[in-house]
Amino acid sequence: MKIVIFTDTPAQVHEFRNVARELQHRGHQVRILARQYESTTALLDAYDIPYQVYGTARKAGYGRLLEFIPYVWKAYRLSRKFHPDIVVGTCITQVYTAKLLRKPSIIFTDTETPSLEHFLLKPFVTAIYTPLSFRKDMGKKHFRYDGFKELAYLHPDYYQPDDSIYDLLGIARDQRYVILRTNPFDAFHDIGVSGFSQDDIRHLIQDISPYARVFISSDTRLEPDLEQYAIGIPPHRMHDAEFYADLLIADTGTMITEAALLGTPAIHCSGFVARKSIGNLVDLEEKFQLTFNYSQPDQAIAKARELIQQPDLKKTWQKKRQKLLEEKIDVLQFIVERIERYGSK
Repeated sequence: MKIVIFTDTPAQVHEFRNVARELQHRGHQVRILARQYESTTALLDAYDIPYQVYGTARKAGYGRLLEFIPYVWKAYRLSRKFHPDIVVGTCITQVYTAKLLRKPSIIFTDTETPSLEHFLLKPFVTAIYTPLSFRKDMGKKHFRYDGFKELAYLHPDYYQPDDSIYDLLGIARDQRYVILRTNPFDAFHDIGVSGFSQDDIRHLIQDISPYARVFISSDTRLEPDLEQYAIGIPPHRMHDAEFYADLLIADTGTMITEAALLGTPAIHCSGFVARKSIGNLVDLEEKFQLTFNYSQPDQAIAKARELIQQPDLKKTWQKKRQKLLEEKIDVLQFIVERIERYGSK
């Protein structure tokens, strides 16, 4: 079977890299189509995964609509000579490319917020798979599974932490540290939503520095006085940094979920919290007590200051993580089996 997989963002590289390898292990041919956005292609290079670029994200917000047609046309031209049996990913580009190829397409997503994209893809997609915690009903093509997509690459069966990350961070192995992740909020579905300002970041550093080293991971340019806190590690080592961190604070959902699944306390703060529109984060907070969600930066910073002073914080969270792992399915095998099912029809 021949499979085309779209990787539009760094998170999607992680979501599908093990999937692609497992499919190849089972004898299938896989072609990766990538969009140049943040560290997407850098991650593919780091994992030694061959790919072809179908587009570069140059615009933000509504400007992304202008890139859609060129994306689809380039992806179609790259795919048609491959003669795929199925197209897989999380994006609307994938669905319309599959339509031109007259092939089935399946989406694995956990993001409820891009309502316009969902409206445009539903008539043409073959199936949409989401976690049980997904808070929207996507209709008769929508199916749910009991897991988180991040388990496809962060479950202990597929990921083992490497403590050489301390050397890359330039700190001793007994040094406590906190990661702050900030998001540019430049996606179409991010319009009208914001997270931490530069002043909020300064406030956080002031409050947390007496207890732990602070590192900032940001895809936006930091102001000069904050540049010294930039984490400065290869993108493919971020999960090791998350695993050993004492706390992660972010205004973006993916790294919050990752940290929680790795047993690291995680605090999320953005405009999405007030809407309770991200089901994963609601589930991780209310059912497993692994995360905290706030709409106001001052609330998030106060919680961070409280948590970092708890001496047994990581031990407590590792126990919570184990409980979650015991309840969830093998997401990697689930995704692979669904691809095989629809691709062989």
